[in-house]
Amino acid sequence: MEAFRFYSWYWLACIPVAIALTAWSLRKRSQPHVLFSSIETFKSLPISFLQRIKALLPWFQLLGFVLLLVGLARPQAGKSESRISGQGIAIELVLDVSGSMEALDFELEGKEVNRLKAVKHVVREFVIGSRASGLKGRRDDQVGIVAFGGFADSKCPLTLDHGALVDIVDSLQIPKAIRDRRGRIINEEALQEELATAIGDGLALGVDRLKNATAKSKVVVLLTDGDSNAGAIEPLDAAQIAKELGIKVYTIGIGSNGVVPVPREDNFGGTVLVPAQFKIDEQLLREIADITGGVYFNASDLQGLSDVYAKIDQLEKSELEETKFSQYTELYPWFVSVGLALLSVVHLLRQTRFRALT
Repeated sequence: MEAFRFYSWYWLACIPVAIALTAWSLRKRSQPHVLFSSIETFKSLPISFLQRIKALLPWFQLLGFVLLLVGLARPQAGKSESRISGQGIAIELVLDVSGSMEALDFELEGKEVNRLKAVKHVVREFVIGSRASGLKGRRDDQVGIVAFGGFADSKCPLTLDHGALVDIVDSLQIPKAIRDRRGRIINEEALQEELATAIGDGLALGVDRLKNATAKSKVVVLLTDGDSNAGAIEPLDAAQIAKELGIKVYTIGIGSNGVVPVPREDNFGGTVLVPAQFKIDEQLLREIADITGGVYFNASDLQGLSDVYAKIDQLEKSELEETKFSQYTELYPWFVSVGLALLSVVHLLRQTRFRALT
């Protein structure tokens, strides 16, 4: 960043004094020194070029003094640079993409949306930042993504490229049925497994992705709307591993335990809404958070979900220091040399061509 300053700026206060003295001197000189009976004859004489120059001498002299004063103020130009150093946080976002995330009990921009779409919206604001939600973003933190349903999958390693990360979040999908030409589901058995909820596997994979991170603080944000009904690893065992590795886990239960509409495909490939009830195992989520020193949150709507991420944003702050470096070049020689040159020329002219008796 370009920078400019006057190192000894107090010399600039003398400039108005120099202007005032010059004005006073010119006013004093305007009084006649020799009395004539009449000057009408001289008024008709043309004004020569040298006479015009002579009239400007006091102003050239003033300009010379001003340039000297500016030089004494030591103008300096250079470049100022700020460097951010410190310790960011490594954050692994573990997101549920099981079948229950299709439940339509969230509202976004006046439209009814499923839970996963609401989560994508808030995660983007949490990572990138949003004035509307009061989220500053995690610019200096490494963030990774793990998605889980019946199986856990690392979607994005820890990265500072948050633009690419939110694009990956936007691409997350709930497993869908694959039909043949006759409309029969050909992945029915695998689909049922994928639509389950393996909280333990998701948490364990998130912890594994954090264990070798160099950040001083490591955090998992685990979000789910159901209870653990699949997977090879028990959630509390995964929480214990996180504790031993010094990883804090914040858990978020979203949605409600009541009956909610869920879109389902009918036999003709169309979509119908059917009522369904999904249970959030809040006790399990609280235990996971307690074991690791984290906090459990519940969010039943979009505003509540934004508030949860805002609270996590406040709880987990990066410790950063800003150091400023500046390198300046002295400019006073230019001002002083030009000022001295002007004063020298004025003095020379007054002692030669424009020399006067008074």
